Order: sequence, then C-alpha cells, then structure tokens
Amino acid sequence: MIYLDNASTTKPSDAVKNQIMETLDIFGNPSSMHRLGIDAEKIIKKAKENLSRSLKVNSNEVYFTSGGTEANNTAILGYCRRNKKRGTHIITSEIEHPSAREPFKRLEGEGFKVSYVKTLPSGEIDIFDFENKLTSDTIFVSIMWVNNETGVIQPVEQLKPIMKKIAPNAILHTDGVQAYGKIPTHPKSIGVDMMSISGHKIHAIKGIGALYISNNLNIDPYIIGGGQQNDMRSGTENVVGISALSKAIEDLTVDADFQKISDLRSYFCELIAQKIENIKFNGEGNLSPYILNVSFPGIKAEILLHALEARDIFVSTGSACSTNKPMPSHVLGAMGCTKAEINGAVRFSFNNEITKDDIEKVAEILKFEVETLRKVMR
Repeated sequence: MIYLDNASTTKPSDAVKNQIMETLDIFGNPSSMHRLGIDAEKIIKKAKENLSRSLKVNSNEVYFTSGGTEANNTAILGYCRRNKKRGTHIITSEIEHPSAREPFKRLEGEGFKVSYVKTLPSGEIDIFDFENKLTSDTIFVSIMWVNNETGVIQPVEQLKPIMKKIAPNAILHTDGVQAYGKIPTHPKSIGVDMMSISGHKIHAIKGIGALYISNNLNIDPYIIGGGQQNDMRSGTENVVGISALSKAIEDLTVDADFQKISDLRSYFCELIAQKIENIKFNGEGNLSPYILNVSFPGIKAEILLHALEARDIFVSTGSACSTNKPMPSHVLGAMGCTKAEINGAVRFSFNNEITKDDIEKVAEILKFEVETLRKVMR
C-alpha cells in the first residue's frame, strides 16, 4: 500500500498508539479533585506545555478542541459575535477550507459584511486586493496559512503590517491545520492573534485539535457548560486524544522532514512531467512540499482515484471534508482553472514514510492509468 492522502488524515504513529494504550489506564476525570483526576489533569498540563512551546506562545493561550473544524468555528463565530458592536466588516479569502467558509456565510446572514480576497492564478491570495478591501471598520480577518488543496503557502506574515496601517483594531486568525508540524509556525512573531490546528494531520488521532487565542482577546466560547479550560471550551477533556496530540508534538522533526519531502515532491513532479503528456501542476511559488495538486485533463479525477485504489495507491480529489458534497473545487475555480482541469485534478499528499521507490512506482502506474482512461474517454 502506498498512502498519498495525508492531507486528509495521517496514520497514527507507533509512538502515539503506545501512548494511547498507556493513557487509557489513566481514566479519571481531570475535573475530579482526587488522585485519579489529578493524574489525568497532569497529562493535559504537559500537553499544553508541549503545544505552547512548539508555537512559542503562553501555555494559558492554548485550548484543546475536537479538531480543526471546531477551532475554526470557535475563532470566527466566537470573536465576531462577541465584538459585533465594534463593527461588522470582516474579511476572508476565496480559497478557505469549508470549516472557515461556512461560518463566514452564517455571519453574513447575521448582518455582517464579508469581503472575499481574490486569488491569483498561482493560488496565492492577491495581497493588493486584500489591502484594498481593508477599511477602518474592519474588525476581523481570517486567512489560511497553507491551502489544503494546492499546498500554496499564503503570505500570512504580510497581513498584520498592512492591517495596522488601515484597520489597527482588526485581529488576525489563521487556519493552520495544513501548516502546523509541516512548516515553522510561530503565530506571535508574525502578528497572528488566533490559530487553529488539528491532531490527525500530524500522526495523532482524529477528534483532537487546538486553538491558540492571544491573551488580549475577548471571544465567546463555542461550547458552554461545565466551564472547563477556563470557561473557553466546556466538556470533559478528551484526555486520550490530548495525550496522543502531545506525543505527536514531541516527535515532530519539522526541518528534517521538510527537506526530505521537498526532494521527494520535486522528484515526483519530474517523473510525471516526463512520463505523462498534457498535465498541469496547480499552485506556484511558495509551496508546502506535503501537498501536490495535478490536473489530468481528459479524464475524471474520481475515476482515476478508484483506478489507483485498485492498485493499492490512495490519493484524493480535493478536501476530504467536502467529499460527500460533490461540487467543483472552489479553490481551483478561484485560481482560474478550466472545467477540464478542475474535473481532472488529483491531490497527492505526502508523509515522511514515503520512499523514492514508492514515488517511482506511483509514477509508472499513474502513466498507465491516465493513458488508459484517456483512450476510454475518447
């Protein structure tokens, strides 16, 4: 099996699985005052320290969630609803993940004015359009750090200096789900006020994520009840998931993995460009090596996906969070791709276990399947 769908989810590492088994025996409720509860609470405290250290933020600025979707919803809805009296103009991009796009649509229905920053053909947001859409009334901006379909790294570090000139009271949120653990992510250093992450993108497990919230912000909690996590996220904490995330964070080797994956991605691009005619790489410039989006005009990506699956090669056609709602990619559409390019787009996403031999095998099988499907389609 060759698994190239890591942007959808990663396989839990062996170390994480061992950590889970150990944590299952620490079953106390972390809100309980007895020893079993205190033991569980220690796991949460250690995880907060690991995460805050990796982000270079304070430990009381990180909150655990059920994943990236909850983190995005909490940041966007929680801040905007709490601060509506300060203004109703908010900004995002055309290429956000559905877990960010949908909250903005909901806020539009609640009286907020949403401006959508245009996207360049490269897949990067148009920074000049961003500047033009900012006003003195803007209170909130959310721009993702790495696009989940193309791997294009967005110029998040350029946003806050522009905001300070035009909208000094606006705050900046970034969806860092495809960035965290893959590229250096230190939100405070570039003026990011809130950042969402997800555990199952870095070899932890599904059902755990986190949100960094700068201490100087006031936002409404998304989930209320027992007042856990300083009233910001009620509900008994997922100690097993938090422990799994903590272990995954401890095992991150961002710089070494980045270079290894970069070399593999470049090699794969060279191979398929040589072997397969009429293809298009979607995304240019500053790219995460973990994601590669390629269009094969003349075929349907879903058919190619299943042809590769029959060979034990696993890829995707876009955001896994949207696969139950078949529709053209809004990301590739915003980049100006043609209908044939969108319909034939496949996403390959890598991890540090992929080898050069794997890449060569995939390229050879991909050549055969693409040529076969194009003949059939014709």
